[in-house]
Amino acid sequence: MHILVINSGSSSVKFSIFDATVNREPKPVLDGAVSGIGEAQASLAVSHEDAPATEPVSVSAKTSLEAIRLVLDEVSKPVVPAIDAIGYRVVHPGPKLNRHQRITDTVLADLEAAVVFAPLHDPDAIRLIREAMARFPHIPHFACFDTVFHQTMPDAATTYPIPLDYRAQGVRRYGFHGLSCESVVRRLQLTVGVTLPQRMIIAHLGSGCSITALVDGKSVDTTMGLTPTGGIVMGTRPGDLDPGLILYLLREPGATVDSVEQMLNHDAGIKALFGINDMRKLREAAAKNSPARLALEVFCTSARRAIGGMIAVHGADAIVFTGGIGEHDARTRWALGNWLFGDQPEVEWAANEAKLDGMRKISAEESNIAVYVVPAEEDLMIAVHVAHMASFGDA
Repeated sequence: MHILVINSGSSSVKFSIFDATVNREPKPVLDGAVSGIGEAQASLAVSHEDAPATEPVSVSAKTSLEAIRLVLDEVSKPVVPAIDAIGYRVVHPGPKLNRHQRITDTVLADLEAAVVFAPLHDPDAIRLIREAMARFPHIPHFACFDTVFHQTMPDAATTYPIPLDYRAQGVRRYGFHGLSCESVVRRLQLTVGVTLPQRMIIAHLGSGCSITALVDGKSVDTTMGLTPTGGIVMGTRPGDLDPGLILYLLREPGATVDSVEQMLNHDAGIKALFGINDMRKLREAAAKNSPARLALEVFCTSARRAIGGMIAVHGADAIVFTGGIGEHDARTRWALGNWLFGDQPEVEWAANEAKLDGMRKISAEESNIAVYVVPAEEDLMIAVHVAHMASFGDA
């Protein structure tokens, strides 16, 4: 069985094809992405199994719909294995959908109704799904939701202290980056010589960021809430804000709900403090640029506050860094991993600085808490779920 996985974001559509056989680890045979959607010049990059990666080619992709058409053209070429099923990462399923499942007309209707919860993510996802279903009408299509992993959180962690009428509409803490967190748990469980920590904190740090507490591999608390805008400071999102600040912004002359929403999701966070959302450039500028130093301090303080809070409430035997920043920015790991217990370092310098890929332990031998770097494998996790649903049903 060959499974196409589509993972769309605000400015890119990533896609992978996995060879998935029952009781075997899905094996990637093709990887690609359309990047720079909406910019003057987008690019398409594709790499095939056991073949040298080719240079990205310039393409026109003004919208995500144009991008998905390029993807579907690419995976329909004769050199690509015939696709047997398609799986999609969907950020927010709303209150009615609480498991990964095959996409039907009813599921699509529920996703349409959930747009009110995620107006910046779900409309594009729905358009992409409809386009792919039209191109591949005779194979099953499956939706995998970032929120499903957090279904294990207790009511005390998901309930907002607001009137019941709103809570009854589905207003609660959902949590996101669930597929990433699940892939971390799975990787630790499958790694020989590693025991899954009973109490674990996962710091998913990238353009979007979240901190999740787990007990026995299950989510018990997380920083993102009703939407992916809340939690800690992110690339273009502010994280948690005083609700009064939102009201202040809405009262500004000329402000609308749409303009404030645009600002909070695309023009806040590190971008608002530094001018651009790029951790590498931020690091380079911090030596001589006060706004860059402030942006780093705000980001790290926000993450420390969240990690420390999770440890205080839930405890921790291990901290895992994942996501683009978590996996590749050693200085962020050092800053966030070495403040927990005074002068005793938790992170070992050489292990942290080593330019290595894949899962690795970076904590010092004497550390009270084990510290790991584990690559996020959202696409693989989707392929695992789709392979199971296609073979055994989605119940």
